[in-house]
Amino acid sequence: MQSVPMTVQGAERLRAELTELKSVTRPKIIEAIAEAREHGDLKENAEYHAAREQQSFCEGRIAEIESKLAGSQIIDVTKIEPTGKVIFGTTVQMINLDTEATVTYQIVGDDEADVSKGKISVSSPIARAMMGKFEGDEIVVKAPAGDVEYEIESVKHL
Repeated sequence: MQSVPMTVQGAERLRAELTELKSVTRPKIIEAIAEAREHGDLKENAEYHAAREQQSFCEGRIAEIESKLAGSQIIDVTKIEPTGKVIFGTTVQMINLDTEATVTYQIVGDDEADVSKGKISVSSPIARAMMGKFEGDEIVVKAPAGDVEYEIESVKHL
């Protein structure tokens, strides 16, 4: 199995969610199932079926998170010597050469991506165009609306 890159912050968020699911959510669901069983006939007990469905979802999510953490390669970009090269985890500031608008993105793992927070997936077209380039390099991103040219202004290890 190929390891999946993940930032330290992304791994911490997954661990926190895992802890919450195991220590808070799972016990609440078990309690709800026990309470619903006390109401009698399980065939027509909507509370019981709802609680079992919640349990199934919770256990599935726990297994998914454990699998992601086990197959991840956690990369702490702050411990890597800055060279001006775009690598996984770096925060890149770019200038759109057509509009002269400045955009800033951090390259993160697929599960951590959130464009509204400036975090883009390492497998996204813009990240793939940036990877391996240096400050001052120009890149072309193939977008649905046509090619967009950027100049990499700065690469930070935050």
